[in-house]
Amino acid sequence: MAKRITEAEIARQYDFMDEAAAINADLAAGGRRRAFIRTFGCQQNEADSEILAGMVSRMGYDLCDGVAGADLVLINTCAVREHAESRALSLTGRVKAEKKKNPDLIIGLCGCMVTQSHISEDIKKKFTYVDILFGTSELWRFPEILLERLKTGERVIEPGIGSRGIVAEGLPQIRADKYRVWINVMYGCNNFCSYCVVPYVRGRERSRLREDVLRELEEAVKAGARDITLLGQNVNSYGRGLYDDYGFADLLRDAAKIEGDFKLRFMTSHPKDLTPALIAELGSNPKLARALHLPLQSGSDRILKRMNRGYTRDTYLSLVKAVREVVPDIALTTDIIVGFPGETEEDFSETLDILRLARFDNIYSFIYSKRRGTKAADMPQIPYPVKSERYTRLTDLQAEIELEFNRGFEGKILEVLVEGKSKTDDTRLTGRTDRGKAVHFEGPDCIIGSTAHVRIVRSETYALYGELIPSD
Repeated sequence: MAKRITEAEIARQYDFMDEAAAINADLAAGGRRRAFIRTFGCQQNEADSEILAGMVSRMGYDLCDGVAGADLVLINTCAVREHAESRALSLTGRVKAEKKKNPDLIIGLCGCMVTQSHISEDIKKKFTYVDILFGTSELWRFPEILLERLKTGERVIEPGIGSRGIVAEGLPQIRADKYRVWINVMYGCNNFCSYCVVPYVRGRERSRLREDVLRELEEAVKAGARDITLLGQNVNSYGRGLYDDYGFADLLRDAAKIEGDFKLRFMTSHPKDLTPALIAELGSNPKLARALHLPLQSGSDRILKRMNRGYTRDTYLSLVKAVREVVPDIALTTDIIVGFPGETEEDFSETLDILRLARFDNIYSFIYSKRRGTKAADMPQIPYPVKSERYTRLTDLQAEIELEFNRGFEGKILEVLVEGKSKTDDTRLTGRTDRGKAVHFEGPDCIIGSTAHVRIVRSETYALYGELIPSD
C-alpha cells in the first residue's frame, strides 16, 4: 500500500528549504552557492534529478556544469547494472580531490544504488568523505537531510532500505529540457524478474492519482513541452490497487483531451500486461506518437521462464502482430539481455530469430549483469567472453536491420521536433521524428522547440541527415 505524503509534510520540507537557503545566503555573503547534479540510469532517475534540481535551487544554489567550484555535488545512482554502479563510485572518488581543495564541499549520494544495504554500508565505511546518503524513498526528505548536514556538520545516512512505497506530490522541479519532458505516472514494480533489483530498490507498484498526473501534464504543455514521455517500471499496470475501473488506456484517453500541440510516449510497457484496450488506444489516440517500447529480453521460452517474464515468444510475436495491425508504421523498440545464466547457443539463436521476425526500429541491448539479491545471481553464470561475442553478433544484426530501415527514408520529407544543436556538430540542429528517429540538418536556432519539415538526403545506422524545407 502506497504512503501518500500529506500536504502538511510537504509544506514542512519547504520550510526546511527556506531555512537552508538562509544559511547558504550567509555562507555566500548574501549571494548564491553552486550545485552540480550527475545522474546515472533510466529516465525515472532523470525525473528524480529534476526534482532535486528544484529543491537545491530553492535552497540557495545555482546549478553548474561540473564539480569544479561546486559547493554541493549530488550523484544520483543506478543499480540495474554493475557498470552504472562502478561509474557512480568512480565519480565519487574523483570528487574527493575537489573536497581537498574545498573542505566545505558537501558530497551526496542518492538513488537506487544506495538503497541496497550492502552498498550503503560499504559507502558508509569506505567513503567517509561522503556527507549525505539517501535512497529513493527518502528523496522527498532531501531538504531535511541537507539542512541537518548544514546545521550540524555531521554525516547524514538515510538509505531507506526496503522502500516504504512513497508517493509525494508538490515538490519543486527544474526540467532539464523545456520541450522533451518526463512525467512519472507510477513508481515501483511487482514483477520480480529474476535478474532485476528494481522491486527491491524502488519498492512495490504504486500509482499517482490521475488528477495529479493530468495536472502536471497540462502544466508542462503550457510551459512549452512538445514531446512528453509518461514513465513507470510497468506503465501498463497503472491504476492497479488504486482504481477499480480506470487503467492506463483511460489515462492516455484523458491526457489527449488536454489542449496543445504535443505528442505522448510511454515506457516501460510490459508485454504480459499489454491489453487490447491499450493497443486500440495506440491506433485511435491522436496525441500518441507512433512508437512503442516493448521489452523482449530473450527470444527463448526456456530463458523467458528462467527470467520470470510471464510470456512466451509466440505471445510476444502475437502482440507485435496485433499492434502493427492497428498501427502499421509504428516504431517498435525493445530491450534484450545477452548471456543470461544458462543461455545456450540455441537460446541465443532464438533471440536473433526474433530480431529478424519482429524487425525492431531500435534495441537497447545489455550484457547480463549479476545483481546481488536476485534469483539469477545464484544461477550458474556464463563466461564473459561468451557473452561478449554474442553481444557483438546481436548488435551487428540489429545494425543491418536499422540501416535498411533508415535507407527507406532517403528522399522523403519528415516532420521533426527540433531539440537543439547537434552534440557532435554545432553547425547542425538535431530533431526527432514521431517514430523517434534522430535527424541532423542545418537550420536557424530560432526553430528550436518547434516542428520542421526536413528532406532526408543521407542515412546512417543510427541517424538520418537532411535539408530543411523552408516554411511558407
